Amino acid sequence: MASPHIAFLGIGLMGAPMVHNLLAAGYPMTLWNRTAGKCTPFESRATIAATPAQAVAGADIVITMLENSDVVEAVLVEQGAMAALQRGAVLVDMSSVQPSLARRHGALAAEQGACYLDAPVSGGTRGAEAGTLSIMAGGETDILEKVRPVFETLGKVTHIGPVGAGQLAKLANQAIVGVTIGAVSEALLLAAKGGADPAAVREALMGGFAGSRILEQHGQRMIDRDFAPGAPARIQLKDLRMILDEARSEGLTLPLAQQAHNGYLSLVANGHADVDHSGLLLELEHVNGARLGGFSHDSKRQD
Repeated sequence: MASPHIAFLGIGLMGAPMVHNLLAAGYPMTLWNRTAGKCTPFESRATIAATPAQAVAGADIVITMLENSDVVEAVLVEQGAMAALQRGAVLVDMSSVQPSLARRHGALAAEQGACYLDAPVSGGTRGAEAGTLSIMAGGETDILEKVRPVFETLGKVTHIGPVGAGQLAKLANQAIVGVTIGAVSEALLLAAKGGADPAAVREALMGGFAGSRILEQHGQRMIDRDFAPGAPARIQLKDLRMILDEARSEGLTLPLAQQAHNGYLSLVANGHADVDHSGLLLELEHVNGARLGGFSHDSKRQD
């Protein structure tokens, strides 16, 4: 049985390694990206389309991995990709968008005789490269099963519920990520300011109840001052805005998410929109006039 033809829209930090893994798995693909040059590394292995509508035409599965709700709406609706879906195609939005927009796009896809899944991901660029993304899928079970082999090329998929539920799970993920990055930043700066080696503190905490992927990966990034973007701060800010919008629509107050949002808002306003989201440490350093790093064992306090 021939592999389904996949159209992939959005060849960015996340999309490029995902496309690489899908091509390595043998899927025939058509690619589109607003900045066409980002498709160039794949031109010998995939078809490059000039427009989203051209990319989608004839595809069995359409995957979008775009920056935000406005871009997804523009590409799918304003630039004609939705109207170009063939009957029976499955549209999979792996971007992070508002749950209400996912439900709207699901309805529009149904009008075209196509199917829809919202399937945002967690795991960052490392997970995309390794094919270990956590995929949170909203939609009908039978549709999910049709594309499960594609998802399993990219990571591990969990069916969350109806259309829109995948995006709700991603908001929950990003709330935990944003708040926890803030907590790790504060904890390491507190320890370092008092004279402890932050690298040793991180090592000790990794074996205890405070251990987490954030402490493991982003704690190390903070110590190394490696803020090259895996997930840019501006994207984390966008997700936190969506979290607070969704909370308001449900009559909820989320004070920790609000505080994380405020920190990222200041970080971005201070010129750090494109640092990794672990770079929230930079805003904490700015507020305190203190810096994590530059620690050596010789500088330890002596008894």
